Amino acid sequence: MLERKILKYIEWFYKANKGALLLTGARQIGKTYSVRHFAKKNFKSFIQIDFVKTPEAIAIFADAKGSDEILLRLSAFTSEPLIPGDTLIFFDEVQKCPEVVTAIKYLVDDGRYRYILSGSLLGVELNNLRSVPVGYMDIIEMFPLDLEEFMWAVGVKNEVIENLRTAWEQKTQVDDFVHQKIMEVFRLYLIVGGMPAAVVAYKANSNLQEVMESQNGIIRLYKKDISQYDNERQLRIKEVFDLIPPELNAKSKRFFIKSINEKARVEMYDDEFLWLKDAGVAIPVYNIEEPKIPLKLASSRSLFKLFSNDTGLLACQYSGGIQLRILTGDDAINYGSIYENVVAQELKAHGFEDIYYYNSKKFGEVDFVTELGGGIFPIEVKSGKNYSRHRALNNILDHGEYTIPNALVLCNDNLKVEDKIVYAPIYMIMFIHKEKVIDVTYTLDLSGL
Repeated sequence: MLERKILKYIEWFYKANKGALLLTGARQIGKTYSVRHFAKKNFKSFIQIDFVKTPEAIAIFADAKGSDEILLRLSAFTSEPLIPGDTLIFFDEVQKCPEVVTAIKYLVDDGRYRYILSGSLLGVELNNLRSVPVGYMDIIEMFPLDLEEFMWAVGVKNEVIENLRTAWEQKTQVDDFVHQKIMEVFRLYLIVGGMPAAVVAYKANSNLQEVMESQNGIIRLYKKDISQYDNERQLRIKEVFDLIPPELNAKSKRFFIKSINEKARVEMYDDEFLWLKDAGVAIPVYNIEEPKIPLKLASSRSLFKLFSNDTGLLACQYSGGIQLRILTGDDAINYGSIYENVVAQELKAHGFEDIYYYNSKKFGEVDFVTELGGGIFPIEVKSGKNYSRHRALNNILDHGEYTIPNALVLCNDNLKVEDKIVYAPIYMIMFIHKEKVIDVTYTLDLSGL
């Protein structure tokens, strides 16, 4: 069994909310597995309707006049008992049956059963589904296993992780033996990644060849999804998808559209980038002109880096037996792209919806810039020994107009603090989370009018 953080959220949601939950996210990240595990633990009866495997189930919702008719048809379709108050009904691959989203309002109002919805390419298809019934259904995006979940999976003890968390919070060094061991775990994560099938394959017998076979299977599945679109568009999406590894491995790591075609322009490929983003396959990181809040206003949609949704899939797409060389810490490898990919996917999984980088001819480039704690939080990622050299980071920290309180440099060495900069082991990215929005109330006083 793989322990997933999403399970705690689902359990919280179903205790606090009577509505339905829609899980979105890329293929093969464990949505169905997580729902089944939650149902087994919390309900006497579990009914799963998969609209791809059983397309005849679509008829359950055809011209249905209300919840009673839908539930009557559902009871005739399944052999599982419908126990009021103790049944979870899971509608999977709902992009094949948009009527479910419309009907969920009536099913929730009926109140006898609980509902979870999920599907593939929902980020792409959501606009084509019926309008989401506000107040009746919440949407949450799921991701591959993050670094902490991977540590749980390979047997790192909770007390070790909590010791690392304490070191991060108190800005103290990690025990050197522990630090070296966790760096080994991190290097393993670089090549196995967070796709559940790859993690399970590794746990079964530590065979990296089987890990890569599972990863190649997922990449083929992504390409199959791409091939479902019209000929011109599928070719463009595939071209962009195939360029992610080589573009990240280039010196600037920026995605240059002219790598596809000398005459190509970014605006010509807007739909293709959006498809990969919405499918959960790629993570765009946009350039900002100035590190000032709000970052979105300073961002450029034509200058960006495009990261893979999973570091294991990225490593699999590189050739030359890179997996074994990463495990042994081969200095000849350019780790920059893979390290940055981990940071991008961790930030995305930890609540940072929009991620940016900063690049200026005058000041230089900073790998990542986010908003954290009400201020600007720059992050540099250094895979080599000269991690204390960061001209661009120094430039923006010293610029009085930006008033940046502190910065983070992620590297291979142990933790230390110098002035405004925290130098931390790369694995401590797992402790950077977007703050939860707190309720703010403001009472308008009109008594003087």
